Amino acid sequence: MSDPAIRVMVVDDHPIWRDGVARDLAERGLEVVATASDAPSAVRIAGTVRPDVVLMDLNLGRTSGVEAIAGIAQGSPESRVLVLSASGEHADVLEAVKAGALGYLVKSAGAEELLEAIRRTARGVAVFTPGLAGLVLGEYRRLADAPRPADGAPAVPALTERETEVLRLVAKGMTAKQIAARLVVSHRTVESHVQNTLRKLQLHNRSQLVRYAIEQGLTD
Repeated sequence: MSDPAIRVMVVDDHPIWRDGVARDLAERGLEVVATASDAPSAVRIAGTVRPDVVLMDLNLGRTSGVEAIAGIAQGSPESRVLVLSASGEHADVLEAVKAGALGYLVKSAGAEELLEAIRRTARGVAVFTPGLAGLVLGEYRRLADAPRPADGAPAVPALTERETEVLRLVAKGMTAKQIAARLVVSHRTVESHVQNTLRKLQLHNRSQLVRYAIEQGLTD
């Protein structure tokens, strides 16, 4: 199955692995628009080419994949980051997600599993190696249930009923077009709700909206 619309950037400090993954993805119909070997170049190039999905290792030699994820989330918020790492350590997974990664796979994943994960990430769906999704969900629920400071804490911005409804559907991985069809409104109206919600919550992209929805218990 060909996915010519999905534009992918591959970030890994091992050139043989990086070039091999890029070649395999291109052979399977994805458009590999760039590669990078370290965090600074990953952030810079992503801001220029604006890929749909950034497939990134966490260990980038002397530079940090987590820093690269945060930089991409800030500089290219429409790009979604899928981590592909040899590490399955819980701390690494949580740091990556908190920095802005939408999904996390370990490098033992098969070719078809990786391809499907990229497709789902491009649609805004969070994808994790089995066993890691529960870890992330549990962590965000723990944070959501933690006591809030009584004094000096900023008030959570109030969302309208429709903004909350759109947020729930975004968290399910639905596109703006799918949400518009579900709610019987225009695509532009949905995008307006998404942008208003991002502005109110001081977030930068859909990945952060999904995490916010999990924290607030808005997902199933």
